[in-house]
Amino acid sequence: MARAFVFPGQGSQAVGMGADLADAFPIARQVFEEVDDALGQKLSTLMREGPIEELTLTANTQPALMAHSIAAMRVLEAEAGADLSAAMFVAGHSLGEYSALCAAGAISLSDTAKLLRIRGEAMQAAVPVGKGAMAALIGVDLEGAQNAIDAAAGDGVCEIANDNAPGQVVISGEKERVEAVCGGAKEFGAKFTKLLPVSAPFHSSLMKPAADRMAEALADVSIKPPATALVANVTAREAETPDAFRDLLVKQVTGRVRWTESVHHMTAQGADTFIEVGAGKVLSGLIRRINRDATTANVGGPDEIDAFTKL
Repeated sequence: MARAFVFPGQGSQAVGMGADLADAFPIARQVFEEVDDALGQKLSTLMREGPIEELTLTANTQPALMAHSIAAMRVLEAEAGADLSAAMFVAGHSLGEYSALCAAGAISLSDTAKLLRIRGEAMQAAVPVGKGAMAALIGVDLEGAQNAIDAAAGDGVCEIANDNAPGQVVISGEKERVEAVCGGAKEFGAKFTKLLPVSAPFHSSLMKPAADRMAEALADVSIKPPATALVANVTAREAETPDAFRDLLVKQVTGRVRWTESVHHMTAQGADTFIEVGAGKVLSGLIRRINRDATTANVGGPDEIDAFTKL
């Protein structure tokens, strides 16, 4: 068995996330307390009690999802003998890349929480609310999605943001242009389209101000080589040096999340078991669509910790 540990991105959040881990394991509570201290906010209370409208604010969602992932990873290491250094890869979807780097020891938990707070605030501030949008094009491939963009009326920004899995491409940009692309996407193979409930056009060139802000923030953060090879979103290949991680994390703000290619790369190198650590099961579903032969498992709560030991 050759394992890769993967970490979810925005969209997997829910009120109550991480609460059962915190109740069951002191080491998980320590993670949530350290994140609270780093942010000067009782984020753990918001995660446990809501309201969902506040939890879904990007500046809260990003560190919250990371905190849940790291709490689950620490419990896996302490209670189930998980060893990231023995895994083939770590990878994360969008903000999950920060979780992956933190889990692998490249960035401290406190610094990761602060970076994600800055990232969330910067991404929200980059484009006025209501001006940007993202949409999922279901049933279309990358070529079809690009053709739909090229054919749509208007000259506003619209770009491919995520290549999530075969038949699932996410576009991002100015709202009117995104809606125009959705209106014509069926001509290029889309079965249906769906506007996503997000507050900004992530992973598009409209996020350039946020990328500049992250370049400043990352310049001041200590980054070490990770215990496990990390496959980066924007290259779908391993990155190795602290300077490379800084560069890739900046590029990731405006760049495409190449998740399909990332999973293909990991499986081509021999990874056959993918452990999704944290909230939800989104990545596991995508991975099974990318490679039907892959084994997947989710670890987000106490019951799943027990199941991990039986893999």
